[in-house]
Amino acid sequence: MNFGENFESKINRSDYKILVVDDVVSNVLLLKILLTNEKFQVLTANNGTSCIETAKSQHPDLILLDVMMPDISGFDTAVILKKEAATADIPIIFLTALNSPADLVHGFQVGANDFLTKPFNKEELVMRVMHQISLVAAKRIIVQQNEELRRTINNRDKMYSVIAHDLRSPMASIRMVLNLVVQTVSPEAIGPEMFYLIDKANKETEETHDLLDNLLKWTKSQTGRLKVAYQDFEVMDVVTGVYGIFTMIAETKKIALTMEEKDTGLKVRADKDMLNTVVRNFLSNAIKFTPENSSIEIIVTRKDDFAKISIRDHGVGIAPERIEGLFHKGETTYGTNNEEGSGLGLQLCKDFAVKNGGDVEVESTLGEGSTFSVIVPLLKEE
Repeated sequence: MNFGENFESKINRSDYKILVVDDVVSNVLLLKILLTNEKFQVLTANNGTSCIETAKSQHPDLILLDVMMPDISGFDTAVILKKEAATADIPIIFLTALNSPADLVHGFQVGANDFLTKPFNKEELVMRVMHQISLVAAKRIIVQQNEELRRTINNRDKMYSVIAHDLRSPMASIRMVLNLVVQTVSPEAIGPEMFYLIDKANKETEETHDLLDNLLKWTKSQTGRLKVAYQDFEVMDVVTGVYGIFTMIAETKKIALTMEEKDTGLKVRADKDMLNTVVRNFLSNAIKFTPENSSIEIIVTRKDDFAKISIRDHGVGIAPERIEGLFHKGETTYGTNNEEGSGLGLQLCKDFAVKNGGDVEVESTLGEGSTFSVIVPLLKEE
């Protein structure tokens, strides 16, 4: 038994309605008897107008439609059915004594899925009907599975959001306390080993807090709860703010962080918080993957009608085959000091850039370093 036969055998025929349309009463009765014996639900109509009304009200899964009818021909009836949203997807098998190539072509042009030439035998009728019903059944399964997948994804995203939200606040408190300890307590006071452990816990707490922050923003973005709040501002407002935060972090790895504004006064209309998140993620990654005693440059330029913020490092670089998937799938990566990255931040960067009418770019040479850039539209002057 092949796949098609196996699938058809699992179809509960009583779940499917077939509308039989013919102006000859005896033909309608014959088809009704044959299809009822095959366990299908059968609806009937004796003209095109009645067919259209029944199709709209009863939503059959298949229509067997006679071509030669007095009020509206089967071809014209099909045209009307295909124009109506409620009936456009219902498959149609034309019942006809017309079998010339021109008639067949015209039938398919107006929406036929198949033809059944009069006079027909029972075996051919059942075969052609089951073929169309199998396609309808397969579509139902796909629609059902897509809906189940959509619900699963929504539930997952809601769970991520709750987890990230509930953990972020206590993690922020822990981070603040550890930061204070590291800044106020010397290694001599508590011993170098204890200081090392506290400092390590501090860095890992900061990374976890950033991950939770990214996760919360990402889930809000995926579920449509994070809207773009457009503002007019200078790009350097974001760059200088991020630069100030990360200068001290870079210094812990003896990395020289510099900032260069090649094109001055660039103003954009974008979501300031989203752009800030993108630049922070790019810069955080650059520090993770840059060895000690190296440098990172933040460069602001104009690119056509866009402002471009680039983060250029001289770190480990990225293999060419990995660049394409960087912004599409999360994968765990490790920096030069074993700093862990989830890959979620880059997906978020891509999403935020696109939401603001821009994009992200990456250039990299393995062993030499990488440049990650975000571009956003410049503010159009009135």
